[in-house]
Amino acid sequence: MAAAQGGAERYFTRWYKPDVKGRLCEDFCVLQHSNRICVITLAEAHPLLQNGKTIKSINYQISANCSRLQNKVSGKSKRGAQFLTELAPLCRISSSDGEKYTIYSCIRGRLIEVNENILNNPAILQEKPSTEGYIAVVLPKFEESKNITQGLLTQKEYEEVLLKRLNSSS
Repeated sequence: MAAAQGGAERYFTRWYKPDVKGRLCEDFCVLQHSNRICVITLAEAHPLLQNGKTIKSINYQISANCSRLQNKVSGKSKRGAQFLTELAPLCRISSSDGEKYTIYSCIRGRLIEVNENILNNPAILQEKPSTEGYIAVVLPKFEESKNITQGLLTQKEYEEVLLKRLNSSS
């Protein structure tokens, strides 16, 4: 995890959401900045970050009427931002082996931006998931910002989940 050193480690607290919607190993990481902004990324154990996976496509078009790319935010109060629930889909990713993955917000808040750079260069999602390969930036409501980590795991708790998975598979 040498790529994640620096700003991501210094200013962000890592929180994890394992097995989202009951899908084993589909884990996400929420990097929470001290100013409450949260960056949504793939957790280390996500199948897309495992050896041999190649990303074929990334699509921010969630439904016929909803594209995360159409999110236009303006002003201090972030007018126009799409509001997300914990299980709101952010994007859909297809891998070269035919698997499809839906990436979820994991927290409630306003969608500030999506990472359009991963559309042109999907490899950075795998090479630098905690930095340039992030999925989206979400801003929780001020009054909810202290509670957004309920239901998320700390780094230590997540490592215990990974250890249990390893022990149960061997």
